[in-house]
Amino acid sequence: MNNHGARVAIVDDDSSVRKAIARLLRTAELEILVCASAQEYLEQYDPDVPGCLVLDVNMPGIGGLELQDVLTTKGVVSPIIFLSGQATVHDSVQALKHGAVEFLTKPVDEDELLKAVFSAIEKDQLDRSMRAELDRIKKTVDMLTPREKQVFSYVVAGKLNKQIASELGTVEKTIKVHRARVMEKLQVRSLAELVMLAVKAGVAGHSPLGQ
Repeated sequence: MNNHGARVAIVDDDSSVRKAIARLLRTAELEILVCASAQEYLEQYDPDVPGCLVLDVNMPGIGGLELQDVLTTKGVVSPIIFLSGQATVHDSVQALKHGAVEFLTKPVDEDELLKAVFSAIEKDQLDRSMRAELDRIKKTVDMLTPREKQVFSYVVAGKLNKQIASELGTVEKTIKVHRARVMEKLQVRSLAELVMLAVKAGVAGHSPLGQ
């Protein structure tokens, strides 16, 4: 697969584990960031760099699960692969519940780890692509005039042009013009596409915009 500049961060207080994983990932031609503690990782983390995190559960200071909570609070969404030699079922359930993509037991099988890493990188790429698309959609919707936003909201709510005209105190012909402009600006060709875009933008089901 194409890693698109992805970087895998290895966070483990055991130097032998760090070296072994680093060596494995280098053989897979992956860029890596090696950290001996959660604090070191936080100091070097760059949200603009795609990739994933291979994280030890039990570390002095900030543990792996605590780091996951910190990252979640900061809005960080990098996929996490947890490693542990003595984690409980509760730990693994909590980690996965909060977004971890995998929870592996030490000593880790190399093939299993590589599979998890590539899967996490792929997930990160997809997530970033979806967030970028959502940002693009929201920015495009923001370009609509207040009246166009109102018409947009009514249309995706299933209102007919005649009904929208009555709601807004205007004539049907004017609504048709606004509707055509909305579809042109949002680059959609059908009502179905318009509704799908509204769902992605979080507009569908809300009160008419601009009111």
